[in-house]
Amino acid sequence: MQHYISGNHIRTLRERKGYTQKQLAEELAVSDKTISKWETEKGLPDITILESLAKALNVSLVELMAGEYVVNQNVASKVLKGKFYICPVCGNVIHAMGEGVYSCCGIVLPAQEAEEPDEEHEIKISKFEGLAIISLNHEMSKTHYISFIAYATLDCMGMKKLYPEQSPEADFLIRGHGYIYVYCNRHGLYQYKI
Repeated sequence: MQHYISGNHIRTLRERKGYTQKQLAEELAVSDKTISKWETEKGLPDITILESLAKALNVSLVELMAGEYVVNQNVASKVLKGKFYICPVCGNVIHAMGEGVYSCCGIVLPAQEAEEPDEEHEIKISKFEGLAIISLNHEMSKTHYISFIAYATLDCMGMKKLYPEQSPEADFLIRGHGYIYVYCNRHGLYQYKI
């Protein structure tokens, strides 16, 4: 069963921040016994204090609620090191230049892991007057379709959102070597080096 907020997570974040229970309690205007109760799961922080608790612990509200702390190691913010987060409910696509905690439709989204293409998800690339035209021979029904095609280079990202009954193709300005990403709503993310 998922806990509201894990006491162990609160303690870990407090210690990482270098706070004692008393220091955190003073910042939140509660007693140190209250912090102790939260950490030993003999009590829970009220929802009205969660935003202040997240701020005091230097994490986002989503990180606090999810029980995950994310350190983005991508300090150079290279597009090629970006991550895709895709909502399975509404199809929203988030591209971030590194790790993060993102949520949509009440779900904390995992970073998608790209796979090598299979026969069903092979792409065709044709070039015309400075454009790379990416296409697939893939079903585009309401239950099985390509959701987007993206083209990423070291410093540039282009994406075309696709919908059922559209043609699974996109064109991008040729900007050098990089990757083509294709997302199938049933099979996930595929990556092609170009």
